[in-house]
Amino acid sequence: MDFWNLAIKIGFLLQTTTGVLGNFSLIFYYLGVYYRECKLKPTDLILMHIMAANALTILSTGVPHTMAVWEWKQFFNDFGCKCIVYIQQIARSVSIGTTCLLSVFQAMTIKPRKSCWNHRGKAEKSIGCCIFIIWVLYLLINFIFFVYPFSKTYTKNVTTKRNFEYCSIVRSDQIIEALYAALVVCPEVFLSGLIAWSSGSMIVLLLKHKQVAQHIRSTHNSSRTSPESRATQHILSLVSVFLCFYTLSSFLRGCIALLSKHNWWLGNITPFISLCFPSFGPFVLMNHYSVMPRLSLFQMRNKPP
Repeated sequence: MDFWNLAIKIGFLLQTTTGVLGNFSLIFYYLGVYYRECKLKPTDLILMHIMAANALTILSTGVPHTMAVWEWKQFFNDFGCKCIVYIQQIARSVSIGTTCLLSVFQAMTIKPRKSCWNHRGKAEKSIGCCIFIIWVLYLLINFIFFVYPFSKTYTKNVTTKRNFEYCSIVRSDQIIEALYAALVVCPEVFLSGLIAWSSGSMIVLLLKHKQVAQHIRSTHNSSRTSPESRATQHILSLVSVFLCFYTLSSFLRGCIALLSKHNWWLGNITPFISLCFPSFGPFVLMNHYSVMPRLSLFQMRNKPP
């Protein structure tokens, strides 16, 4: 157990450090681009907000858990613990919402001009408004669950608490848990399905482009990997990383919510899995979108007159 304790400590420390460096590096990069050019491309704007949500997740989940595994425990009072949980829920919801927005917008971007789904001009103008709505919506929804415990009469007989190692709070009753499932969990499941659908449509479209361009490349005896293949691989990587970690994290969080007592493994693996996408997502996203401009250029060159 001493070996696994040390492994968990080092794992959380490396994960948190990587997440802070990766997300804040991209945030400052996009802020620098905005400072120089006074505007951001729609995809860059969405990515910056994804990085902001990921950074909040790292700071509200990664840092406290890292401190807890290094034996700094119960350093938040009840109000501080509620604030940390509030920030965690906002960051998780905004991350899912903005990732879905990114996937849907990219699918609309690469659709053929004649397609009824191609509304790139309108979509670009509404990106800022959509991001604003996502932030405000989840700030308000999660604020309901933040203030709800304060509206109830305080009682000393409450014994059921949720322990996070770095703090503990009183568990919510069945009414608030059902309300949370209706307002937060169900929309998150829908957004995850929308991400999978939009990314799948992109993959199908890119494979069609590959078939059309395969004959052109064969006549030139080119053995290089096509831009469509690289884009398809990066899209698959993005969707696979996000959906796998989100699904596994949701399952583990559900186990913790249902079990009154859980073992050491479940208590440490759950936050570790939850931090995987916020920590390593910046690098996956950078690899994914570095190939999209080359793909757009290829499509323009091969467009019939």
